[in-house]
Amino acid sequence: MRPLDHSRRRFLAVTAASASLTALGLPALPAAAASPAGDGTADPDLGPNVFVYDPATPTEEIQSTLDRLFAAQEHNEMGADRYAVLFKPGRYEVNARLGYYTTVAGLGAHPDDVEIHGAVRVVGQADPNSPAGISALTNFWRSVENLAISPTDWSNQWAVSQASPMRRVHVKGILWLEPGNGGYSSGGYIADSKVDGITINGSQQQWLTRDSELGGDWTNGVWNQVFSGVLGAPAQGFPNPPYTTLPTSPVTREKPYLFVDAAGAWRVAVPALRRDSAGTTWATGDRPVPSLPLADFFVARPTDSAKRINQELAQGRHLLLTPGVYQLDRALRVKHPDTVVLGLGMPSLAPTGGDAALRIEDVDGVRIAGVLVDAGPVESEVLVEVGKRNSHRSHAANPISLQDVFFRVGGPSAGRAVTSLVVNSRHTLIDNIWAWRGDHGKSGTIGWTVNTAGTGVVVEGDDVTAYGLFVEHYQRWQTVWNGERGRTIFYQSELPYDPPSQAAWTSPTGPGWASYKVAGHVREHEAWGLGVYSYFNQGVDIRCARAIEAPRRAGVRLHDAVTVFLDGSGGIERTINEVGTPVVGSYGTSPVVEYP
Repeated sequence: MRPLDHSRRRFLAVTAASASLTALGLPALPAAAASPAGDGTADPDLGPNVFVYDPATPTEEIQSTLDRLFAAQEHNEMGADRYAVLFKPGRYEVNARLGYYTTVAGLGAHPDDVEIHGAVRVVGQADPNSPAGISALTNFWRSVENLAISPTDWSNQWAVSQASPMRRVHVKGILWLEPGNGGYSSGGYIADSKVDGITINGSQQQWLTRDSELGGDWTNGVWNQVFSGVLGAPAQGFPNPPYTTLPTSPVTREKPYLFVDAAGAWRVAVPALRRDSAGTTWATGDRPVPSLPLADFFVARPTDSAKRINQELAQGRHLLLTPGVYQLDRALRVKHPDTVVLGLGMPSLAPTGGDAALRIEDVDGVRIAGVLVDAGPVESEVLVEVGKRNSHRSHAANPISLQDVFFRVGGPSAGRAVTSLVVNSRHTLIDNIWAWRGDHGKSGTIGWTVNTAGTGVVVEGDDVTAYGLFVEHYQRWQTVWNGERGRTIFYQSELPYDPPSQAAWTSPTGPGWASYKVAGHVREHEAWGLGVYSYFNQGVDIRCARAIEAPRRAGVRLHDAVTVFLDGSGGIERTINEVGTPVVGSYGTSPVVEYP
């Protein structure tokens, strides 16, 4: 394998029409009433797009479902269908290929409780613009969680880009992250997982691996590979090889997940906070993970109104969002401490009238996980707001967390939003966010004056920690950090592709808008592994004066940053403030190891 040494761009994948379960010939799950004793041992009714299997289910039936879902979702990039396939503890001989909006997860208390003997894989798509004829550049919005994979081929392939997390997975063999033969790929994220064999990273331009264990080598990498709290991680080497390695993660809490306990009761695990962590949470298995009975959750359907969901939240219930698109005429409001909002099968929250999709009060311990947020036709000031402005309460012992929360402005529809995510609450944990102003989508949904969006992420609160910030194509700053003592571990960003002129894209500090901006008043901030890329595709010489802006003072420290010219016209003049070399007009990179 060799590093990708030429420019890359994304291309619109072929979009297939949505298909209903009936059209696919897939049986809907029968509604299951709660057991008479109320002990939660009956399978819950999770709607027609969730499939729950146990080892007694014929393999042919499971494989048929997986194959039909893949056929429907392989190219359904901007579609509205969402699916989850859940496996109760046991062993399964299946080959699960995942298309868009498909989640495969185990229901064991430990990842090894569910063994997939075969594969849970994502394969590359045909791409005539890739030298290999194949790429993974648009393999978004899918996931695998809480199971073990024993590959029956030579490896398990997980060729993905953004918004396709692998969490709490034990790969009992080789893991292969590229589409093959050097085809383009732009990932990605792994957490709380173990890979027994080597990991073939190959052409992956960037990747974050957090609190995991690697039993073999991690091969290759292109521009920005970050390892935080990973046992067996490669040594620090940025920029050549492009590895940024932190021995521990400062503060973490793993994503909630569904499981079935020894008595057959359905529960939601809520993993505890860890500090200075390394390796998986489950390697020793010595402590049970705290959990909640599923009976404490309102199991929502896409047909439920925002008013109904808010009534349940106001009564102190947790929220499980089953697969689908939720059209919201008002924001969902989380007001109670320790509320869990868990998406199943990548549900979408879509505001219709200009309100936010989700507003969280400044309270302890709220967990938001596994949801997409799509901007609506009426411009929203913000899509998700954490806390109120000027929130100062400490949440150090029990922070709010956002995990696998993915934003889109444009793509499926011509949405508009000023800012996608605003974090006001102190100590908030951000763990794998992709905020995306669409660069491609359905006809009529993409354009400089069509899917308008100013900034992806604004952090106002102090002591916020982010792992895996992917923020792309917004029309001003991509990320603005106003809070003190913020930390970012891994940042990936493409500047907007489509500024029509330099005059249309000029900030108060010069040509273009910096991608990552630390406000001038900030006294303390630290970030590791930042990559900012340009591809201005309107045939106009567009310049970005600097990819990263930050005050030059001792308390602000930036490690291992790189700018990249991908293709198109113009480019980026400097990497951080006035440091770095231009990447303009043709392929090039400009790494900065330490700033200041």
